Amino acid sequence: MPVKASLRSKVSRQRYLLMMVAPSLIFVAVFSYLPIWGMLIAFFDYNPGLGFAGSKFVGLRYFKEFLGTSDFLLLMRNTVAISSLNIACGTVFPVAFAILINELFVPRMRKLTQTISYLPHFISYVVVANIATTMLSPDGGAINRLLLGLGVIQKPIFFLAIPQGFWFLISAINVWKETGWAAIIYIASIANIDPQLYEAATVDGAGRMRRIWHITLPGILPTIIVLTIMALPDLLNAGFDPSYLLGNPIVSDFSRVLDTHIYAVGIQQGRYPLATAVGLMRMGVSLVLILSANSWARRVSEYSLF
Repeated sequence: MPVKASLRSKVSRQRYLLMMVAPSLIFVAVFSYLPIWGMLIAFFDYNPGLGFAGSKFVGLRYFKEFLGTSDFLLLMRNTVAISSLNIACGTVFPVAFAILINELFVPRMRKLTQTISYLPHFISYVVVANIATTMLSPDGGAINRLLLGLGVIQKPIFFLAIPQGFWFLISAINVWKETGWAAIIYIASIANIDPQLYEAATVDGAGRMRRIWHITLPGILPTIIVLTIMALPDLLNAGFDPSYLLGNPIVSDFSRVLDTHIYAVGIQQGRYPLATAVGLMRMGVSLVLILSANSWARRVSEYSLF
């Protein structure tokens, strides 16, 4: 049978499945692939009214401008610091939470805990920022009232005005918001561990901590490695929402990141080529990071992403 006829026959047989998939493919094409064309803006002195044909090609001028700006090192420091904390806490806390969930003996309590822990993930960061601002407020905030009541502090603390603590504050909020959701994959990975391993360890006299250390953690190690590799490209993606919504002039030296810089120069100042250059540079670094991390993981262990 000719190749074209065979392909036509397959399409005909699966036409209903293809019709179901078509909207998703169109969505991905329009919002994920077509915008790639816009990356060319980084190499032109782009004027939206003139388009590419009427805009001057400037090569790497905007890349050099960003690398030479006085804020470059500050932006990179803040971005890498916040992202590193998010990646580290986003691995440790979900793994620990998944293990704790697995150790709960009452099924109903386990399901209730899981359900409650998922909920913050679905809350908009605008709402989360308002909750955090209210709870951390020095004027009757719940955290200050608790610390004052326990005698830990003598006067209210303006937590959002402590520059050196901004990175850790953002990380703590992200832990509260995403730990339950991020633990889902680890809980599923733990569920796939052979129960006979735990039974054999119990017979041999292993306690709970030994079972966790020698069975649970090695059992979910491939999942931890893969998810960590997938998280590393976000090393230059500290997130726009937390830095923009919780930042203020007092902590600006610690809150400004690449995302807020792109917004400032691209949207507020209308310098589209410079904003595109920063975003494209970040994407390039992310690609290098994920390839390097995957190569390293493949060399030192038998687990990798691809």
